[in-house]
Amino acid sequence: MTQISRTPPQGTVRDWLDARADGGGVAFVFPETGDELSWDRLRDSAANLAARLTGAGIAKGESVAIVHPNGMDGILALYACLYGGFRATMINLAAGQDAIRFALDHSQARFAFVHPDQMELAQSAAPDRLTLLSLTFDAPDLPLHDIGPNDHALLMYTSGTTGRPKGVVHNHASLLAGGWTTATAHALTDADRGFCVLPIYHINGLCVTVMGALVSGGSLALVSRFSARRFWADAADADVTWFSVVPTIISHLLHGAANPTDALKSRLRFGRSASSALAVETQTAFEDRFGVPIIETMGLTETAAQILSNPLPPAVRKIGSPGIAFGNEVAILSPELSPLPANTQGEIAVRGPNVMQEYLANPTATEDTFHGDWLRTGDLGFMDPDGFVFVTGRLKELIIKGGENIAPREIDEVLYSTPDVVEAAAFARPCATYGERVEAAVAVRPGSTLSEAELVALCQDRLGRFKSPERVHFLTELPKGPSGKIQRLKLADLLPDVTQQSA
Repeated sequence: MTQISRTPPQGTVRDWLDARADGGGVAFVFPETGDELSWDRLRDSAANLAARLTGAGIAKGESVAIVHPNGMDGILALYACLYGGFRATMINLAAGQDAIRFALDHSQARFAFVHPDQMELAQSAAPDRLTLLSLTFDAPDLPLHDIGPNDHALLMYTSGTTGRPKGVVHNHASLLAGGWTTATAHALTDADRGFCVLPIYHINGLCVTVMGALVSGGSLALVSRFSARRFWADAADADVTWFSVVPTIISHLLHGAANPTDALKSRLRFGRSASSALAVETQTAFEDRFGVPIIETMGLTETAAQILSNPLPPAVRKIGSPGIAFGNEVAILSPELSPLPANTQGEIAVRGPNVMQEYLANPTATEDTFHGDWLRTGDLGFMDPDGFVFVTGRLKELIIKGGENIAPREIDEVLYSTPDVVEAAAFARPCATYGERVEAAVAVRPGSTLSEAELVALCQDRLGRFKSPERVHFLTELPKGPSGKIQRLKLADLLPDVTQQSA
């Protein structure tokens, strides 16, 4: 069993894939189809595709779009781009046609690997210059480009909930470091097999699981999408030892009927939660029911995923915190961008080998995001004396009511304390009296008799009337991004404003 190195990975993705291929073994299993992909077959296929991409006249560092769902073909397309020295440009299939068209245009990609099921979407969004490729495209094999750790490797667009998406550029060094921070925090070895139910066109799926497996030498079970009905069965069939999900998935599993087998529970070391805050009540209830520890973490697209993680059991975990820094440094900054002492709220900042290189063709946004070598996350929080960070909200999501800052997460936690609530999010609504007022949206389990009045009363009892939502809207499902993160900022536009309707 090989332990992960304590120093960031050196070299390129090509170097690491060559090393894994020389060692042999299974790289990926696909529970839905029963297929397997070995490291040497993955390397050989990636090298063959990369040589043909070079033969098609694609320059080193040039964007090659990948329009694929999770699956073997998507993995081959990704590794072909990385192995060949091209900028793998992951297209978010859930982003909508406008966002896809923007990414394809902004990235200046001339070629795109497109899954047959996504051909209509790609054709409708593609700029005229774009050539759509299958994995069997015809081109001469030419020698691969020489590449180094600082060459572009990945382009991934942010969700763009408050404006145009930004193209986050990672080089080979930072991309590998993203897998390394995960492997370090979770003590991954070549004996581990992760379970990926998140899309690899999101940074969590790509760096935490795909790059985590490459750096640790372990393997990965990959499914096309999350299924609450199939999750535990697929995990058992694939012999996984850990999984990476998001809070909404944890909530849906908790409210589902399926349970893991005793054999699976004895093999599972942990489950991992990221992408948004995990409610304390949800985490506690999940662990009590399933007997699987949940490790809460935090990461960003700009940091190749993870920046914080709770330690593994039996070390101390602090429920309600995404943990301590692993593989990078984290600080809390004042509005003047000075470091703050323990237990003082400010903006969370990070620096380390996993931090992005730049926002593509957007020097202003790049400059605004960095303070020296510190990347400003836009998240608010504080650090306790033990180094554990507690996130209190997003700068852009704060509800400012009558001049007082209200963190939506505080309201979310109260709503999640009701067992019937599966999804919850508080949000701001413009208000003539206070500037903004508090409302919330929830999705509840089927058959629930919860009422709006009950939830408002619960919040008022726990938080007081000023911080509590004036309205609680009931939805079948809350809007989410590709990772399953609830998109709080979309709720005000999505839901009717009763005061305006009655005015």
